[in-house]
Amino acid sequence: MLHVKAFTFNPVQENTYVLYNEENSCYIIDPGCYFPEERDELRDFIEKRGLKPIGLLNTHCHLDHVFGNKFVAETWNLELQIHENERQVLEFAPVSGEMWQLPFENYSGKLVIVREGDIIRLGQDALKVLFTPGHSPGSISLYDEKEGFLISGDVLFRESIGRTDLPGGNFATLKESVETELFALPESTKVYSGHGPVTTIGWEKQHNPFVKVS
Repeated sequence: MLHVKAFTFNPVQENTYVLYNEENSCYIIDPGCYFPEERDELRDFIEKRGLKPIGLLNTHCHLDHVFGNKFVAETWNLELQIHENERQVLEFAPVSGEMWQLPFENYSGKLVIVREGDIIRLGQDALKVLFTPGHSPGSISLYDEKEGFLISGDVLFRESIGRTDLPGGNFATLKESVETELFALPESTKVYSGHGPVTTIGWEKQHNPFVKVS
């Protein structure tokens, strides 16, 4: 069984997730820890729980989701997993950091490419990779069918969706991702977004003004 621990980090108030199971394996998703105390908070949780990080993954590579990549990779000897279409977004992130007056040192290690339909395993637990572009070219979401939850990155928020005015964004593509990929999931599916509170697929079908049930 996978448990979800959320942290809200950095001035953009991004949600970082640690997914862990009874075997004490964990995945760190979108580490947005920017300040030293945020990095300490993430490390302390993992160490006090006795967790063993086995994976580092970005749902997409906008700056607020990658601030902590280098720290996580070096602390637990991990390689970053992203979709192929996010390479350029990751490379551009430090430039965005300078523009936002949030300079940071980018991850520069080996990239492990994940693809649509891949299964990410933590022991007996599994996450399916869904390709959900639109907010960025290679945005992915992670679906745990057994536990009934989704890590959506910045694709879907409570009663909102990710912005599409950044390089590589496309409103029509994002709508299609939500309406065909995410709205195909059971309505009871919990959605853990890149910003803001938890929602469900059913709630968004009824109340999200940006997308509709096909």
